[in-house]
Amino acid sequence: MADLKALADAVIKGDQNTAVEITKAALSEGTAAKAVLDEGLIAGMDVVGARFKKNEVYIPEVLIAARAMKMAMEVLEPELVKAGVEPIGKLVVGTVQGDLHDIGKNLVAMMLKGAGFEVIDLGVDVAPEKFVAEVKASGAQVVGMSALLTTTMPGMEKTIKALQDAGVTAKVMVGGAPVTETFAQKIGAQGFAPDAASAVDTAKSLVA
Repeated sequence: MADLKALADAVIKGDQNTAVEITKAALSEGTAAKAVLDEGLIAGMDVVGARFKKNEVYIPEVLIAARAMKMAMEVLEPELVKAGVEPIGKLVVGTVQGDLHDIGKNLVAMMLKGAGFEVIDLGVDVAPEKFVAEVKASGAQVVGMSALLTTTMPGMEKTIKALQDAGVTAKVMVGGAPVTETFAQKIGAQGFAPDAASAVDTAKSLVA
């Protein structure tokens, strides 16, 4: 039997090759794709997320772990689709208009994928209309917005207003260095996350 704990460990260490090898071996032995996802990849990213919250690891280590998870996910995804395994939720994420910063947003997207969400990443400098169009097209339940500059934070409020005007019912979560919980509440966002690991918890609470 493939060792799914070893798969989780490979993700934690950021060992891409081992993560891919164990994923392939597990599938060829007939291990259920959902078990590989839950007990291997998600279990590994959960540990990384918990350590990140406690400041035991930092962004570089999280990115390396997330890359290992992503490589294994590429092997696993077709099998999850075949098995009819549904993601736990669907999110549209992007950095707001006028802001070109993406490290935090990329990290959040990777952590969410690692937690079993389907993530549609719109990239940076995303206009409110683009968020609205993508949420409508995809039926996403949650919109995640990031800003790293105080000057681009008003873009979050504009986007929330555009979503409301379009009659979109998706919940909104926001984050980024200058963003606070008070600001999130003021602009009408339903969720706020101070870091990527917390973003996973926030997203889970919004789709529950």
